Amino acid sequence: MAAVDIDVPVDAEPQIHNPDDLERQAEGFKEQGNAFYSQKDYSEAFNYYTKAIDASPRTASYYGNRAATLMMLRRFREALEDSQQAVRLDDCFMKGHLREGKCHLLLGNAMAASRSFQKVLELEPANREAQQENKTAETLLEFERMADFGFEKRDFRKVVFCMDRALAVASACHRFKILKAECLALLGRYPEAQSVASDILRMDSTNADALYVRGLCLYYEDCIDKAVQFFVQALRMAPDHEKARLACRNAKNLKAKKEEGNQAFKNNNYEAAYQLYTEALTIDPNNIKTNAKLYCNRATAGAKLKKLNEAIDDCTNAIKLDDTYIKAYLRRAQCYMNTEQYEEAVRDYEKVYQTEKTSDHKHLLKTAQLELKKSKRKDYYKVLGVGKNATEDEIKKAYRKRALMHHPDRHSAATPEVQKEEEKKFKEVGEAFTVLSDPKKKVRYDNGHDLDDDGCCDGRDFDANNIFRAFFGGHGGGYSFDSSPESAPGNFFFQFG
Repeated sequence: MAAVDIDVPVDAEPQIHNPDDLERQAEGFKEQGNAFYSQKDYSEAFNYYTKAIDASPRTASYYGNRAATLMMLRRFREALEDSQQAVRLDDCFMKGHLREGKCHLLLGNAMAASRSFQKVLELEPANREAQQENKTAETLLEFERMADFGFEKRDFRKVVFCMDRALAVASACHRFKILKAECLALLGRYPEAQSVASDILRMDSTNADALYVRGLCLYYEDCIDKAVQFFVQALRMAPDHEKARLACRNAKNLKAKKEEGNQAFKNNNYEAAYQLYTEALTIDPNNIKTNAKLYCNRATAGAKLKKLNEAIDDCTNAIKLDDTYIKAYLRRAQCYMNTEQYEEAVRDYEKVYQTEKTSDHKHLLKTAQLELKKSKRKDYYKVLGVGKNATEDEIKKAYRKRALMHHPDRHSAATPEVQKEEEKKFKEVGEAFTVLSDPKKKVRYDNGHDLDDDGCCDGRDFDANNIFRAFFGGHGGGYSFDSSPESAPGNFFFQFG
């Protein structure tokens, strides 16, 4: 019978069955592992320590050495398993307990780390490394407590601060990273939050917490459809993920309610739109970007309903949430214009024009500046008690009424103070009528031009009595008002001679 050739790998290890030989071989592998470790070739060191363990699986120090190598390779969970196996095999293996404690610390489990360091101190009470690491574990626990309290109080900056300090110790703790990322998202620091979540997903693409944070960032950036996809994926990985479930529900509700409001507004049903935007604002106070839009939308509906002060408040709330929201500044400025708060309107239009230097924004700013300039003069329309679109007849009727009301002769029996005040008002009524009854002067006045050059309102040549006499016919004789006590207030007549 012909011999059968058997392929034997060149580098195959010889089969050893003698226990003493196995131990010697295991020691050889360990020594080779130590050599590679000292050369910082941790991958090869890991391979040889694994061979040592395979040859002698009951030797605690081999697991301890491989744990040290895995820590250098930043494979901390595997290092933790080897450390725990080492101390199971030898409960007095001090280095094993130390490494277990350090792995727990790096993975963010401060209480378990503390137990490991306490075990070292039982074995060697003066061990300075264990004493120091135990203090570090206590500090980590304190940062965790402070972060939990901060999150409960919605002090997200405090949580980020605590997590940064905690991660300086527990650099491999995904839980701390996720909490930090979530708070960064809640603070509107979306790129930073996305970066943290993406780092975790690169190592573990099925991490439900990281998927949730990615979705949260998209949700808060008003990319609701994409956000829902991430929330659904997180729930697929972890069906009991309560935060992802709540965020998914909020995202869907918020989108639906906002779209209902928009449709009602398009249908000119402003009351319904106003109510729907109000309901949408109660869904999630943390969604800064969407809520800013909702406040601005409600302000637009409110302006249509003549709720101008409420609209201004809504725009202000939108700007508080997003101080780069140009549409909110424009809407608020228009409401200020409609309520004759021109200084505030100019301020908002200046902000808009500084941000976006368009011809439209420049025109809006100039219009507001003109209205502000006009508002600082006497408002002749108010003096006569008429609107800015008053007709010529309405202006004449208003002058007749006000001139008779404030004529000095009518108040001849009043105190000197009242007489002085009424004389002033009489003169203002005459000024107002002089300007508003003259088409050219009225146009100049309406356009904000200075009328002092016309010589009608500078107080030098202007005589309100001349206007009065000209208006009432200039009969050449005197006239008087009956201001006797028996006469009812406001009753007066002319006596021409």
